[in-house]
Amino acid sequence: MPEARILRLNLSGQPIEWIGWQEAVCLYARDLVTWSLGGVVKRVVGGESRLTGLTSRIQLPSILACGGGRLAPVRNRPPLTNRALFRRDDYRCLYCGKSFSFINLSRDHVQPTSRGGLDRWENVVAACKRCNQHKSNFLLDEIQMSLIALPYRPNNAEYLALVNSDRIRGDQMEYLRPQFSNNCRWL
Repeated sequence: MPEARILRLNLSGQPIEWIGWQEAVCLYARDLVTWSLGGVVKRVVGGESRLTGLTSRIQLPSILACGGGRLAPVRNRPPLTNRALFRRDDYRCLYCGKSFSFINLSRDHVQPTSRGGLDRWENVVAACKRCNQHKSNFLLDEIQMSLIALPYRPNNAEYLALVNSDRIRGDQMEYLRPQFSNNCRWL
């Protein structure tokens, strides 16, 4: 089973990134954790203090908020990867509507890059290889094709859920879900 990740937030509660337990321990050691939520994902036992003889222990929560502006920037434009794109589109070709495995999908630019289209969330969809080949570098109205849903850029909460969907805990999803936009169709 994959190791649970910790959801890091900025002070205002906006989701920033997924971190491992080692980074979370470092944030605590540097006194950068301001508040936390959720259940314990890992218990860490440290060394013994020469002064007190006590062993250090820390229980890491599933969600923590950190101070420090430079440590917690919010991404304005989440990175576009095929894995996140295909999850956004629920592993469904947005032309024919059929479900496919990861290896049978491709990224299609609604407005082809050869015709000025950009490689951005708002211009790409998951497409089966057959539909992608048929569309080629045409515009949709030139070949009477249409989309079953419009492409959109996920917000940071949606993106973090997309890239960690196989390891996300219930308390983390409960925190992220209210921040999802109405465009989000994979819930």
